[in-house]
Amino acid sequence: MNMSGEQAQQVEQAVFGYRLTIEDFRQAVRARARKTGAGRAEMALIPLLTTGLVTMFGLLRGLLPAVIVVSAVLGLGAGLIGGVRSRRGMARRLHGVTTPYGECRTVIDERGTATTGETMSYTYDWQLFTEYVETPDLFVLVGGPRASCLAALPKRGAQEPADIDRLRAILDRNLRRL
Repeated sequence: MNMSGEQAQQVEQAVFGYRLTIEDFRQAVRARARKTGAGRAEMALIPLLTTGLVTMFGLLRGLLPAVIVVSAVLGLGAGLIGGVRSRRGMARRLHGVTTPYGECRTVIDERGTATTGETMSYTYDWQLFTEYVETPDLFVLVGGPRASCLAALPKRGAQEPADIDRLRAILDRNLRRL
């Protein structure tokens, strides 16, 4: 039976089998922070707020300008460290939520993703996600107006090398690449 191009596209799928690690989530959260507007805003907000509050406090207390500048620089450093710790905490929380799922098998096609784990299964259609980021080790799906949805698909889980190219093609047709 001869299938048209559209029918062939509908059956194209990529299959991944993997167990998510804390490092997968660290990379996913880092990619989200670098590539999405929401992630960049979150990373800028903590240092800017810290610096602004320290500066305002110094001005209100009538401190010497040199003390205010040093305090602002220290506040900026503390804010940057806080932003990094915030990302690491998010990765730990996401990993903690998914650890009970165990070994997962995800099938991705034109309709979305379907994942089956040792203790759960779930499906996402493409409306949940709006964009994706490809890193050397992962495909990171992000979505929502504030990039609040996050899913990580490790490339190491590809059942065959062609699955990575098939997944990239499916994602390009359904999501915007960042």
